[in-house]
Amino acid sequence: MPESNSMVISAKPVVLSAPGRGEDLQVRVSAPATGGELPVVVFSHGFGWSMNGYAPLADYWAAQGFVVVQPTHLDSRTLGLPADDPRTPRIWRFRIEDLKRVLDGLDVLEASVPGLAGRVDRDRVAVAGHSWGAQTASTLLGARVLDPDGVPGEDLSDPRVKAGVLFALAGLGDDLTPFAVEHLPFMRPSFDTMTTPALIVAGDRDDSALSTRGPDWFTDPYVYSPGSKSLLTLFGAEHSLGGIPGYEVAETTDESPARVALIQQLTSAYLRSALCPEDTGWKAAVIALEEEPSPLGRIESK
Repeated sequence: MPESNSMVISAKPVVLSAPGRGEDLQVRVSAPATGGELPVVVFSHGFGWSMNGYAPLADYWAAQGFVVVQPTHLDSRTLGLPADDPRTPRIWRFRIEDLKRVLDGLDVLEASVPGLAGRVDRDRVAVAGHSWGAQTASTLLGARVLDPDGVPGEDLSDPRVKAGVLFALAGLGDDLTPFAVEHLPFMRPSFDTMTTPALIVAGDRDDSALSTRGPDWFTDPYVYSPGSKSLLTLFGAEHSLGGIPGYEVAETTDESPARVALIQQLTSAYLRSALCPEDTGWKAAVIALEEEPSPLGRIESK
């Protein structure tokens, strides 16, 4: 991997053929300008966003030595899909297929970005996502959707994915509001088989209109999933976690550059350690927080 804070190159739209989707998949690829054997992070955006969002994460991770791939899902406002489009009920599945299509198309993506050919390490891949994007990414880590009878649906995990970072991932479906139960039936996850290592990031003031429980709903993915997991709880953070979709955007109700900076540093350290076992930055960061607690958040692991 290159040194931290490398110059970043970015290309968009890179287009992947997507038969059966209704239109091809548009992707943004960001990477450091130098260095080889670069690990990959595939990022799934929240509802309505696109490959153009989440610059505080994508640009930072790329500068830290990752190839960051951001597909634009069908729910993006940039596509203007009407609510009565026949694809709408299956958008949650199209989202998952988008991430797998990116993994299948890494050769195409690598060849499409000037100067990137021969520099990508396909054996070191992570997924990440925010909100609905976190749910999308979680399925590749082993989370499954329960049917109306509580039976886990299809296993959509992907062995190519070695780790995940899940921002504001919704909790168990037993705590959905009546609106969510009626209109969002895919929001009934089971984390029992989400065994791939992951960092879950939650805000302690993220009070979702889709849940009857309150902010601790967003800790369910950590509490109910097995295996190596860590939970970063951010104090005072609402659903945008201080502004990870972007600075000065409408969705950010709790803008905090300091909180975003902490997220950048800790998620980068986690991804480095998860994909590059020789890197000890995550362990050092955890120890530092234990010795000197931060007013911005805390970490726990299992």
